[in-house]
Amino acid sequence: MGEAAAAAGVLYGALMALVLLGAREVLVQYEENRCSMTYMFEHPEYLKIRLPKKVSKRYPAYELYLYGEGIYAEENRKLMLTGIPVLFLPGNAGSYKQARSLGSIALRKAEDIDYKYHFDVFSVNFNEELVALYGGSLQRQTRFVHECIKVILKLYKDREFAPRSVAILGHSMGGLVARALFTLKNFKAELLNILVTQATPHVAPVMPLDQYLTDFYTSVNHKWIQKAKERRNLTTLSVAGGFRDYQVRSGLAFLPRSRHQYNALSVVSSSVPRVWVSTDHLSIVWCKELILATVRTFFDLIDENTKQITEDPQKRMLVLKHHFLKHPAKFFEERPELITELTGSLRWIQIKSSKWSYTGHNESDGKYFTFALSHHRKSYSHVYCQNSMLDTNSWIYGCINSTSSTCLQALDLTWNVELLPTIKTVTLKLQDYPSLSHLVLYVPAVNGNKFTLDCEFFNEASRTFQLPVTQLFTLGLSSSKILLNSTGFFHNIQLQHFGQTHQAFKILIESRCQSVKERKPSVYRIHIPWSHEDSFTMSQVPSSTEISAKLHIAQPENDTTVPVLKIYSSSDCQYEVTIKTSFLQVLGQVIRFHGGALPVYIISNILLAYGRQLRSLITTGKCLDFIPALTKAAKPYKVEPIANIIKFLLGLNWFKGIWNILFLPEPDVVTLSHQNVWFPLVSLSLFMFGTAIAYWSGILFSSSLRLLSSLHLTLTRPSGLPSDNNLITRRRLCVAASMIILSWTTCGSLAIIMTYFHYIFKIIKLHSIARTELSVLNMSSTSVEQNSSYSKKDIGKSCGSTDELSESSASTTAVNSLIDSLKMHVTILNLVTWIVLLCCPSLIYWLKNLRYHIRLDPDPCRFLAFILIPVLGILMHTNTSKLKSSQLLKMAVYLPLPFSVAVVAFTPMHLFRAPYFVIVPLFLHALCHTL
Repeated sequence: MGEAAAAAGVLYGALMALVLLGAREVLVQYEENRCSMTYMFEHPEYLKIRLPKKVSKRYPAYELYLYGEGIYAEENRKLMLTGIPVLFLPGNAGSYKQARSLGSIALRKAEDIDYKYHFDVFSVNFNEELVALYGGSLQRQTRFVHECIKVILKLYKDREFAPRSVAILGHSMGGLVARALFTLKNFKAELLNILVTQATPHVAPVMPLDQYLTDFYTSVNHKWIQKAKERRNLTTLSVAGGFRDYQVRSGLAFLPRSRHQYNALSVVSSSVPRVWVSTDHLSIVWCKELILATVRTFFDLIDENTKQITEDPQKRMLVLKHHFLKHPAKFFEERPELITELTGSLRWIQIKSSKWSYTGHNESDGKYFTFALSHHRKSYSHVYCQNSMLDTNSWIYGCINSTSSTCLQALDLTWNVELLPTIKTVTLKLQDYPSLSHLVLYVPAVNGNKFTLDCEFFNEASRTFQLPVTQLFTLGLSSSKILLNSTGFFHNIQLQHFGQTHQAFKILIESRCQSVKERKPSVYRIHIPWSHEDSFTMSQVPSSTEISAKLHIAQPENDTTVPVLKIYSSSDCQYEVTIKTSFLQVLGQVIRFHGGALPVYIISNILLAYGRQLRSLITTGKCLDFIPALTKAAKPYKVEPIANIIKFLLGLNWFKGIWNILFLPEPDVVTLSHQNVWFPLVSLSLFMFGTAIAYWSGILFSSSLRLLSSLHLTLTRPSGLPSDNNLITRRRLCVAASMIILSWTTCGSLAIIMTYFHYIFKIIKLHSIARTELSVLNMSSTSVEQNSSYSKKDIGKSCGSTDELSESSASTTAVNSLIDSLKMHVTILNLVTWIVLLCCPSLIYWLKNLRYHIRLDPDPCRFLAFILIPVLGILMHTNTSKLKSSQLLKMAVYLPLPFSVAVVAFTPMHLFRAPYFVIVPLFLHALCHTL
């Protein structure tokens, strides 16, 4: 028995270590923060906008502010506004003052153009509400934002260029509130023309802690898809933070897709041109690189005729794609002049080789380099060029009208260029440009700036390589390797069989160069074709560079594209690429995508242990301790097959029809499978992790109970064994009634937590009594043994020993019953602890807003409190002796297993359901004592 316990301890210790390693990978092991801080040039000021009395009375905790600095802030006090309104919506626990980064940079940009255009940045004060934890106020925030939009537009009434709509920038949950405007019956879609969200969980809540939160998401996403045609006027951009943002994983920040997807774009900040960094959940608001891209976008959206953001949705999408998808290293032009005249007395130089490099420094005169395409079309399919001069001038053309030595008219190909961190590149398929006679590269006159210009003609097959990724179960012990012998300027390595979110790899790129000379850094890019989540790494050569490869979005069904590692290299260097599975990063991906469901699996395991204790009462008359019960009962084969069978059967139309007739909700495992984030072993892994957490939390809870009982013994003198009095007394009824009244008038979770601590205090007292009685019993047994060792002639003198023995036997029975009861109470408290943890967010929200409202309305825990408080009020006074004699015990013993399965099947995406699955077995347990 001792060996089995030790083996279980080792197993669960190893599993707990894996959980901690996965959590560490998510919370600590990410790239350093490479964002630049935004600074205010003058003291920021926030002018409070006066709201209508009806609005202020209805929303006393909310306010509207206008951001300003210096002279601009002084002018704003008169509210004679002439700019373009932008409304900032903070997120969970966010401050209205977070608008200062956007407002300050927008003000500096306006100064640069002499206030030809400028933006008025408004910000909403949501009182830093915890809306990610409590969804009851989201609808209220949405209605308040609608009122703010109407107030803002009234401020511009009778102006020459009065706006008819506003632009919204929403951070975190603020972006979801902005989308929720379309769920309001009286909201006019034309009031909102552009919406930018930062780190907003659009798909689902990070932690679905209450029904109001999940219902809000369901309503928003349903209306978003249903009203796709109605919101054609709206252009939406969602920016995710990447792997640095462990609060909102980037997969949640991608906008829901529909058949009629209009004017919507979702990107990860690491792929955004001129940003190329991952941001955490807070730095995404002040990251200078990202704010600059956002402000440039806003200014490029302005219509010169109306002095407001353009009403043309196509132009808005072109601007967003220009700044957030593929930047050609040129200023945005809605209709650029593609045909240009190449005039001037510049020098023309013909290049005949298929591969060419040029290094410029202190160029006194500009020049043109030309490549005759007729010589290369027969041998090559593509041409690639790169330029390290990161200016905004056109530099590559395709000649459409030429003489023997010059080109008179050309097609500007610079709009096909893509800006990368250290170079700008372009790849052209020659077949797509049959009318071009020459490729022309323009080198301007420069002074002091060293740059390189490279071009090569190639066949696509010669630069494309396949590298199969290693399997998950190799655990990093094996690897795939490829050596790039080509001396080209770039290489494409297709990472075959890489498309699932649980996959994670380390890629080692070693560069070896033929000569020692100064070279520009190589750029390594992991391109994911089905979502905009590319990542970039710069590395000096020669060097050895390790990069990570993992996904935010799984490969959609029927998508045959392949992730590609793009290497923008030095031509005289050789590259060796090695890829192997990173087991720690795989753990990190499991925790990142499914860590929020761990409470579900912990509760499932505790329910199994609870059922094992009930069964031991029937079979042996004794109650097992929590840890042995968990070790014996927590077997994945009891839960996982049933959940998978339900999932399989729901794929059959006849079974799904019956399921719908019974009005049963769709199991969460089915929904997760549709989202492509569920793989066969994830549920098994989470179950094992849940067992380990339940095991060690049980040990921690028992140790804490012993420590508190020791403290109680030192402070008080315990009474004797509790008497078997009635469970329901007038005093206990008054306590339960007062708790129910408290939950009705204030907050349900407050009453639950008070009852929980009352239960704990009761068990501490019982534990103290048990320890005292055990010590007395040990002393008594020692005395009896001494009496029994007397000789027979002393029997008469020790006639009281028989009475002492019978008293000792009765005391032993009572103490054993008390110990069995304590074991059962400990398991019940383990279950209730997780209910309390799931209820805590609404209590925190209530405490934070107590000065505005004494009663939490709506309250996600009120109905739960009405049921749980009476049940706990009965259970805390029960003992196992009466439980064993109850006829309902044989029925109660069968409930924990199906409810353990139900918790796993129905609550990973609806955590608020878990307490109800726990209450049903506990309710029947309480009935066993009352009937």
